[in-house]
Amino acid sequence: MNVSQRFERYMEHLAVGLGHSDRHAGLKGYCTGLMLPLSRKSVEPMAARVDPLHASARHQSLHHFVAKAEWSDDEMLRRISQWVVPKMDLSGGGFWIIDDTGFPKKGKHSVGVARQYCGVLGKQDNCQAAVSISLASEQASVPVAYRLYLPKEWAQDPERRQKAGVPADIGFATKNEIALQQLETLLAEGAPRYCVLADAGYGVDQAFRQRLTDLGLPYVVGITSSVVVWPPGIEPLPPKHYSGKGRPPLVPRRTRLRQPVSVKDLAHALPANAFQTISWRQGTNETLSGRFAAVRVRHAGGNIGKARLHPEQWLLIEWPAGDADPLKYYLSTLPDDIALNDLVAQAHMRWRIERDYQDLKQELGLGHYEGRGFHHHAALSIAAYGFLVTERIAAGKPAGAKKNFVVRQVPALPANYIPRGSPARAAARVRLNHHNLLPAQLSVDRTPRATSLLRATKRKATLVTQ
Repeated sequence: MNVSQRFERYMEHLAVGLGHSDRHAGLKGYCTGLMLPLSRKSVEPMAARVDPLHASARHQSLHHFVAKAEWSDDEMLRRISQWVVPKMDLSGGGFWIIDDTGFPKKGKHSVGVARQYCGVLGKQDNCQAAVSISLASEQASVPVAYRLYLPKEWAQDPERRQKAGVPADIGFATKNEIALQQLETLLAEGAPRYCVLADAGYGVDQAFRQRLTDLGLPYVVGITSSVVVWPPGIEPLPPKHYSGKGRPPLVPRRTRLRQPVSVKDLAHALPANAFQTISWRQGTNETLSGRFAAVRVRHAGGNIGKARLHPEQWLLIEWPAGDADPLKYYLSTLPDDIALNDLVAQAHMRWRIERDYQDLKQELGLGHYEGRGFHHHAALSIAAYGFLVTERIAAGKPAGAKKNFVVRQVPALPANYIPRGSPARAAARVRLNHHNLLPAQLSVDRTPRATSLLRATKRKATLVTQ
């Protein structure tokens, strides 16, 4: 079976979840367009290449499919997972990787667009943001959940919501709440309880980490240097004795000499021999390695430490040689007997979701779509990505290999093809001789002619769309 036949089977598998058979052509055409080597993966240029002789009609049909047709993007992601996950090697376990990504936008009408942090730009700017979860192994990864983040100014503006077509049941939720809802949905559908990986944007939230523990999910999450912990060998005193009146005391007690410390201060207090050079994977050009130390700590609540006594967990510190301060900090509930190199390797598995986003944006047009249909377009981009992932797995490509090795040829243009917007029969153009131009005949003695005033006439406005 060649690649085209496998693609047809994949499209047939996904089409089952669309509801109506008349949507099958839209699915195949859209996914085909996303995998073509086009500079812009929006509807019009894809339609012009997928069906050049009927570009206008194909443009309308693809736009209707992605923006107006009532099919479930959740069901699409579910069927993508059903196809891709069985082909992944999860014998050594898997990971749920949580992250969010931004899409810079100039205007203010795209749903969810607001001034917020955009990772692509590395600063606050006008953008959309989406939260996703990828299922990953050492071999491959694929997004399994994807949802737009709706800022408060959008969630609390009924007129703006109505114009953008935001469903009435979608309210404001933080990115952490969205990620937890996605995880709970996956677990309710029978997903395994793999280790959760997330950056410090999620990891600093104690409620987020506690909810992962309540769900039975171990984690390795980034934190900031200001997070406060009880260092090894030092714990708070038990709560005050209960007098029998009111609520029982729960807050651990401290003394002047018995205080928690920030993870940054704890790192600086560790001896040099606490750090070891660990390699975690083979990069494109060299083996990736760094200096790490891991100690058992108890989280002390917020910066003031007003919280119950939490169980011990790992604090992993990454401190490159020669740097004045550590580079990264992680908290982890992985087993207390885990080897340091395994803890480091699992902490650095987050690179997989970064690779997912890189390929989805650069090769499959994830951020190119404008208008309604945000989730539909994202689901179709992930569908195209899922097929390329399975092809890479089948070919035995290494983990860091490019996923676009499946060559998708741009359809050849017919000999009589005329680009959209070009005149069918352009008039012949006279070649201009720049050396024989007549001088301008302007007379300074002529009385200037009065400028005529054109009377404004009322005309019916005509909206021209393409």
